[in-house]
Amino acid sequence: MSLITPDLGLLFWMLIAFGVVFGILAKIGFPIITGAVASRREHIESSLKAADEANSRLASIEEQAQKLLEDAQARQNEILKQATANGERIVQEAREQAQVEAARELEAAKQQIETEKRKALGEIRSTVALLSVDVAEKVLRQQLGDKESQQSFAMRLVEEAERSEQGRES
Repeated sequence: MSLITPDLGLLFWMLIAFGVVFGILAKIGFPIITGAVASRREHIESSLKAADEANSRLASIEEQAQKLLEDAQARQNEILKQATANGERIVQEAREQAQVEAARELEAAKQQIETEKRKALGEIRSTVALLSVDVAEKVLRQQLGDKESQQSFAMRLVEEAERSEQGRES
């Protein structure tokens, strides 16, 4: 027997052994292997479908998040606009109120000045009148040193008073 060329009997028994092993494998092993491969394929396909669904859900969630973000930004802009408008309105109202208050205070100050002016004029008139009476008294004392001058002056004053009284009545 040579190593390179096998014997016919050896080939026969090798073929029979191969056929038996192949038959056992075909009956038992191949269905298990093909079932495992099919199961693995189904698992992979279902995993791919789940991944696709997860991706689509994620895309949907991202779109919703983007919409929510845009809505939030729009609300923020609207709130800022309202706050700015309210701030401007409050400032305008405060200015108007300050102007009204300033006008009121100015009017009160004018009235107080007018009152003080009248009071001061009254005091000045009173002082002038007192001074005039004092001056007149001093002048009259000098001019009417004697009794006759005093009586004639008194008579003239009485006559003037009567004439002015008659002028008022008519």
